[in-house]
Amino acid sequence: MAILNPYLSFRDNAREALEFYQRVLGGTLDISTFGSMPGMGYDPSEAEHVMHGQLITDDGMVLMASDTPSSMEYQAPQGVSVSLSGSEADRLRAAWDGLSDGASITVPLAAAPWGGDFGMLTDRYGVAWMVSVDG
Repeated sequence: MAILNPYLSFRDNAREALEFYQRVLGGTLDISTFGSMPGMGYDPSEAEHVMHGQLITDDGMVLMASDTPSSMEYQAPQGVSVSLSGSEADRLRAAWDGLSDGASITVPLAAAPWGGDFGMLTDRYGVAWMVSVDG
């Protein structure tokens, strides 16, 4: 079996973002820091930065993220959206409400011409999301 998961990159605030996503989506968060991985050649001032973080929700969603070390080039995400969709209307609307906190709403969550509800936003961390509730 192959698995495809979003893996988000941040500069210095992956932990904050992952903890926000955990509050919004629920689930279990596991974080490994650069300092917990000997021999990685990281800047000692970045020892507490996220080398790998993984959020797994009770309903099986997986979101991963890390901080980009200062020794590597970082570009804010662009041209990609995380899509959250399905038939669990209450769950998806609650996720929309949580993600909307501090977000820039591109398309309000509302009835879509193809049925159901659809909305787009860029969250407080600059990550674009699409939320689609089946009709």
